[in-house]
Amino acid sequence: MLSEASCLNMTVNRNGVDQGAVSKRTVTAKGNLIVGTANSVVSNLAVGNDGETLVADSSTSTGLRYQGNFAAGKNKIINGDFNINQRSFTSTTTSGTYGFDRWKFGASGGTVTYSTQTFTAGNAPAAGYEGTNYARIVTSGQSAAGDYALFQQNIEDVHTLAGRTFTVSFWAKAASGTPKIGFELNQTVGTGGSGSSVTSVGNVTISTTWTRYSITGTLGSLTGVTPGTNNTSYLECLLWVSAGSTWNSRGGGIQAIQNNTFDIWGVQLEAGSVATAFQTATGTIQGELAACQRYYVRFNAGNAYGNVANSGYTASSTQVNAFFQFPVNLRTIPTAIDSSAISYLDVTGTGTTVSSPSSAASGVNYANVSWTTSSATAGRFCWFRDSAGAGTGYVGFSAEL
Repeated sequence: MLSEASCLNMTVNRNGVDQGAVSKRTVTAKGNLIVGTANSVVSNLAVGNDGETLVADSSTSTGLRYQGNFAAGKNKIINGDFNINQRSFTSTTTSGTYGFDRWKFGASGGTVTYSTQTFTAGNAPAAGYEGTNYARIVTSGQSAAGDYALFQQNIEDVHTLAGRTFTVSFWAKAASGTPKIGFELNQTVGTGGSGSSVTSVGNVTISTTWTRYSITGTLGSLTGVTPGTNNTSYLECLLWVSAGSTWNSRGGGIQAIQNNTFDIWGVQLEAGSVATAFQTATGTIQGELAACQRYYVRFNAGNAYGNVANSGYTASSTQVNAFFQFPVNLRTIPTAIDSSAISYLDVTGTGTTVSSPSSAASGVNYANVSWTTSSATAGRFCWFRDSAGAGTGYVGFSAEL
């Protein structure tokens, strides 16, 4: 009689042949599977990449294949591929400035430049995902203990990933050497809230070629924390590229001034201990744009003397108003308005340029913006347009965290 172990290790086909020995010889690496092929031959299916899912596929010889794990909303980072750029951002050295939608940088000491770069077609770092843009941070002249440089996105709602294991992943490269990039998460409770947590997670050492890196950690629970009101709490996500000794307790532990060029693309923050296949937060271009517009929306003229507002009117001889309908509801009533190269023109063809908005009556889905002007005739319909003749006029509304 065969033992239980013998039975488990022996498979007899209809010709009476023990397939067990054959099966065991086909397992060549950890995670491989023994499968039958279309012609009834026992074969070896190599394990997939970390985070991939095994799915049925009748077009393959084994009827199985591995594929990336794609799930709506798994990536908590919005615009992780830097495809959305409503501000037409190119480069800045001003700390706290937003560039690509949802992304800003912070710095102190030396000269730090945050800029947009473009991949040569076919040379994006992720196979199967042809990215267009990537972010570059160049640090130079930093030397003091308090000097630093970092790249940041604030993720709405302090409940995000609270108490869970998480993994952040990104592609990166440096211009020279083997510098580090550190990762840090801060739970920020927002207006009227109390309690907070800083999770200085860790760092990776990068090279001069595009490589995907990942860092895994566990975020603190919200025990003893009272989140703030009105959508003001958030998870502060920081990628540190330089940190003097003042920041040794933070910065993901890089603990070093680093004067170098850092290129970053494909940032993903997800639940779990494995970096799965990259995808944007929404999975579509339009969805990602709408997600970005919850925090900032810009009305661009787009062409010479093109319109920027839905409608307007002359309220008095010194005031003109414009009405804007937002494409999506903002996180909150706009906290700031920025504009450039805007003029008004009334129904008689009379008009002039206007300066920065003087006031706005707004909701989360609209804004009624007032500008101070001169020599207007009250009570006339008017529209607002690009004044430069170059299509560069715009009005933007910010509800950033």
